[in-house]
Amino acid sequence: MDKVLKRFTDILCGTLDNKAQIEAEKKAGKQVHPYAKHVTDLFSHRVLNRPKEHEGIYVLEESYYTYPGEETSIKPLLFYLRSDGERKVFLQSVQIPEKFSAEDATNANEAFILDFNELSIRPFGIAEYILMETDEFTTNHIGIVGPGMTFQLTETLSDHQLSVLEILRKDGVKLTPYDTPIIYKKI
Repeated sequence: MDKVLKRFTDILCGTLDNKAQIEAEKKAGKQVHPYAKHVTDLFSHRVLNRPKEHEGIYVLEESYYTYPGEETSIKPLLFYLRSDGERKVFLQSVQIPEKFSAEDATNANEAFILDFNELSIRPFGIAEYILMETDEFTTNHIGIVGPGMTFQLTETLSDHQLSVLEILRKDGVKLTPYDTPIIYKKI
């Protein structure tokens, strides 16, 4: 793994949540964001049958969201990462085969193994993260994820926090119930 990917995964991997943000919102009288927790780890060693020329790495992100008054939803996300070896990391979202439930697709489940030949890229495009002089990675990516659907991802990743704003739009109408970033800190 080159130094740019290593730096990126050092920031991204681990267990992070926005508990401090939620507590501050509640103290101010209104919870705006869902409670969100990510459990992210390297996953390349669990992707079998990769061609030798297929460089880059995989990470699995388990995303848990709890909106006020609702049950926790689980969304596992598999990402394929590669870099230019200088200052950029390119992220693609990979479809986890439907035969796996969200509850099965976890880093802790050692039986959760994927076959490269069953993987496909999701309609998200390639998010380009740039390593800034401040030692943070940033991206502002807009992907077309379906007919009339766009997904905007605006992130700043640093050692002390991840600032993540995800905006889903359908025919130009914002569906995301908030328009400020979720602020994650490592647990």
